[in-house]
Amino acid sequence: MAISEKQMLGGSGRKLSLVDVVAQSVGLLGPVFSIAFLVPLIVGLISVTGKGAGVAAPLAILIAGIGILCVAWIIGAYARKIHAAGALYDYVTDGLGTKIGGAAGWLYYLGITVLGGGLLVLIAGTIHDTLAAEFGFEGIPILAWEIILLILVGVVMFFGVALSTRAQLILAFVSILTVLIFAIYVIAQVGGKNDVGQAFSVSSAPDGWSGLLFGMVYAVLIFTGFETAANLGEETANPKRHIPRAVILSVVLVIAFYLIVSYAQVAGYGFNLDAMGLNAAAPLFGLAAPVEAGGYGGVWIARLLELVVVLDMLAVLIGIAVAGSRGVFAMARDERLPRGLSKVSRRGTPLNAGIVVLVIFAVFVIINEWTELFAIPDFPHYFAVFSWGSSFGGLALASIYLLVCIGAFRGLRGSSKYGLIVVTAIVGIVITAAAVFGAVYQVPAPTIYAVYGVAIVFILGLILAFIVKGSVRTTTTFDELRASEQGPQKL
Repeated sequence: MAISEKQMLGGSGRKLSLVDVVAQSVGLLGPVFSIAFLVPLIVGLISVTGKGAGVAAPLAILIAGIGILCVAWIIGAYARKIHAAGALYDYVTDGLGTKIGGAAGWLYYLGITVLGGGLLVLIAGTIHDTLAAEFGFEGIPILAWEIILLILVGVVMFFGVALSTRAQLILAFVSILTVLIFAIYVIAQVGGKNDVGQAFSVSSAPDGWSGLLFGMVYAVLIFTGFETAANLGEETANPKRHIPRAVILSVVLVIAFYLIVSYAQVAGYGFNLDAMGLNAAAPLFGLAAPVEAGGYGGVWIARLLELVVVLDMLAVLIGIAVAGSRGVFAMARDERLPRGLSKVSRRGTPLNAGIVVLVIFAVFVIINEWTELFAIPDFPHYFAVFSWGSSFGGLALASIYLLVCIGAFRGLRGSSKYGLIVVTAIVGIVITAAAVFGAVYQVPAPTIYAVYGVAIVFILGLILAFIVKGSVRTTTTFDELRASEQGPQKL
């Protein structure tokens, strides 16, 4: 099919409702995985800088959530203007021009792909160590699990993945509900020792505002994927009404979930960082341990939480892989990357673009075998690799959100609610800029290499944008792909 021909998604059949698009967005956020493994980074337990929000992690999440809510308002406004937008770089291009938009595309897609590479080794290590601890099974080494995951992702990308299936939505919400119920139970068990004020006080952060800002980098990261609903415009009934509402509602729902579960984690350890540090890799699992082991659960509860978290991680990994391949495909089709990367398989899926993503993931598998690189004392190397990858990805995505807000002044100046656009853009700029500042200010090696990496990628992308003009599009409908592969994706 020629690129100039435009086909609409969803056909003449049933269109998605507001509930459907909210469910898609929340489901692809990966909130269960995020709250289980990124809270230690927000707190500062795993941070190679030694900085974090401490027991004020819920405050860092709240502040980041307010900023993301403002970004969500901007994206909702763009969704009314640009239908079927497949990536935030379309919005950046609309507001700041093709040059910065092209550089943003490079940074955005590489950021999420690097994040996916770190996530892959984290999943492999988690599966291996969980089986070893729970069942004494170590027959499959971490490297083998990484290869299995690479093959799984490759097969899914080649044969196609319908991320909007009801089965996956049910799985996501069962996982969320399971963790939420347990978190409320922990808070109830803490009883009179609850101290909400301590969890929402800047003074509770060991390094004050400095630590809080660094924690916000990862707090912003746990919201990535909220914009997924914006990709469903062609499949949604009344998209100008439902898509903006879905984006906002998704953020509100996950803010509530994150605040409750993050508070449960700091309160469950008595607001004591040393106690929390004993289960630094995954404090949530420590709380699920039997009472005699200092937890609030039991063997079956711990195993249930481990299962739903791993399943959620797999869903996020697949979403990232598909999004990354779709991004490389889109940029190649827009002539910002070599045209050969826009090749489509006989099954209607991005072929060469998918191979690029798998190669980047494979690089992280190799890095994980290089145990001296990115090492963090007293922690598994796979967690150190993930920590670096999430630092790069978090900074990259926070930077893109910042550019979206800056571009809104120009891109959305014709909006009937321009005054509100200005206010939300300013708040979004302040919060995302603060997160970016926290990620770059006095950060030592090896995390500072992530900062250098983000800067280099953006500068190179900007140079290439001047050299390679590319083609300008107002939609990222992938006509070359079969209908089931059009979306939605975690972007």
